[in-house]
Amino acid sequence: MQRNDIRNIAIIAHVDHGKTTLVDAMLKQTHAVKEALSGDSLIMDSMDLERERGITIKAKNASVVYNGVKINIIDTPGHADFGGEVERTLKMADGVLLLVDAKEGPMPQTKFVLRKALELGHKAIVVINKIDRPDAQIDEVINRTFDLFVELKAADFQLDFPIIYASAINGQASSDAHKPGTDLRPLFETILKTIPAPQVNTDDPFAMLVLALNYDLYKGKMGTGKIQSGKVVKGQNVVQIKTDGRKAPGKISTLVAFEGLAKIEVSEALAGDIVSIAGFDDIAIGETIADAANPVQIPPVQIEEPTVRMTFSVNNSPFAGREGKFVTSRNLRERLMKELETNVALRVEETANTDSFLVSGRGELHLGILIETMRREGFELQVSQPEVIYKIDPQTGKKLEPYEILTVEVPAQYQGAVIEELGMRGGELRHMETSQQKELHAEYLIPTRGLIGLKNSLLTKTRGTAILNNLFDSYKPAADEKIGASNSHGSLIASESGVSNAYGLNNAQERGILFIGPAVEVYEGMIIGKNAFDSDLEINICKTKKLSNMRSSGSDDAIILTPPKEITLDFALEYIGNDELVEVTPKSIRLRKKLLVAIERKRAAR
Repeated sequence: MQRNDIRNIAIIAHVDHGKTTLVDAMLKQTHAVKEALSGDSLIMDSMDLERERGITIKAKNASVVYNGVKINIIDTPGHADFGGEVERTLKMADGVLLLVDAKEGPMPQTKFVLRKALELGHKAIVVINKIDRPDAQIDEVINRTFDLFVELKAADFQLDFPIIYASAINGQASSDAHKPGTDLRPLFETILKTIPAPQVNTDDPFAMLVLALNYDLYKGKMGTGKIQSGKVVKGQNVVQIKTDGRKAPGKISTLVAFEGLAKIEVSEALAGDIVSIAGFDDIAIGETIADAANPVQIPPVQIEEPTVRMTFSVNNSPFAGREGKFVTSRNLRERLMKELETNVALRVEETANTDSFLVSGRGELHLGILIETMRREGFELQVSQPEVIYKIDPQTGKKLEPYEILTVEVPAQYQGAVIEELGMRGGELRHMETSQQKELHAEYLIPTRGLIGLKNSLLTKTRGTAILNNLFDSYKPAADEKIGASNSHGSLIASESGVSNAYGLNNAQERGILFIGPAVEVYEGMIIGKNAFDSDLEINICKTKKLSNMRSSGSDDAIILTPPKEITLDFALEYIGNDELVEVTPKSIRLRKKLLVAIERKRAAR
């Protein structure tokens, strides 16, 4: 049976190509939400971090009704670091909207999310977004998109994709590039025509794969997914099948469907519907909820393995416990275990030291978002430099390491600096072209190790003009050990504890770039700046100018201090070397040496 009253679509694209903006326009034009609700921020970006960074981190569900057909929409993240979210949520959809920027064309993450959709056999509608840009190159972008489908070995029915030309921010869509639309009707019509209605059998026993989790204060933990077969009613007796095949009986206490952005309790749901189910205390992603009389397990979704890891440990600096609410190893362990329930691409291992945990993820951004979320919740911790996860090839016994596809866009005048930097980091040039606007577009295959600290280095060398995008490619034989091994830089280190002052900082600023200003409390071993040379330098920034018979303590010329560089979490994780840590608290981000006392560092260096 075909359910013609419903369509399930996922919206996929590279980061910042306009997915969430398009979903917002669809919600408004079908009156699923009131215009007044939106304001300037995007409705679907519900997390504070999403609004601040302008990216989607968590996949979200919504629905609109057009011509009597309910369209379930899944807004997915565009960044490859959150690929775990994309991989599982695509299983809920029957087709995809692929958004492509009219100027940039398909980008690395476009390739990643499209490959996942094509592997699942989904049909795609290509939406060329931002056609109102003055530098749009629509024909070239369409050709590159078609080439990408061919490269990813799309089936014949997938290659025959319809194209919609849209300006999501203006809420316009058209099937003709030369005739701009007035609203999104052409897009809705194409969705109904192209995306297949779910093929369902309501007579089969009920089965649903849990692909997302959310928590309700009253209903408890809820599992979300698409009903694969049969129908379900509130209060029904069911079986929870774990990923290892173990079964536990249960009862559905609440059944929730999506209407617009709201979650509405319903009494029953059929195959093809996307619903949330409550009634299980320990439900997890990848488990099956099935009919009690005839339980059938659905194969759990396969998630790609993490490639980067960091050590999260209890803060043991002299300032520990001053600013955070949760500071013990028990607090840290509970929080990381709770994150594992919903963050499917994350791994947490306990170490020999009870105060430290090895946390693995898809990339620096994936782990950085977790750290930022934790510090906003009141946690205090310290984290080490990101390091890549190696594997051993079972056939050859060789050591393998992760490689990534890196694309760099930069004005052509900085071409030499970019090629030199990437060459030193083991990058292998795959493709290079210069656009009419004199912009260099280069594609490299580079070890993930070589990416650590790369962004800061390239932004400095290109005066902030470089745009970098990376995407995991595969595991290959390990490259030269020297590549990106040390993240070489010299740090300015506080030699004494105390409060910084202008006189001490004036001496320090001649040596490099400062990270702190005057009247800041520091401790011995804290990093207060970057040295101009590639060696560490201890410096006393708490030193005051003494009064003597020959001079007063304040009559010299006024000291002019250069404003310090702002330390963000992203910068700190990129900057630190292998003997340094980032101290993260709800109010501060500090850099420090692992060994705070200078004599201990010298002893360790020997």
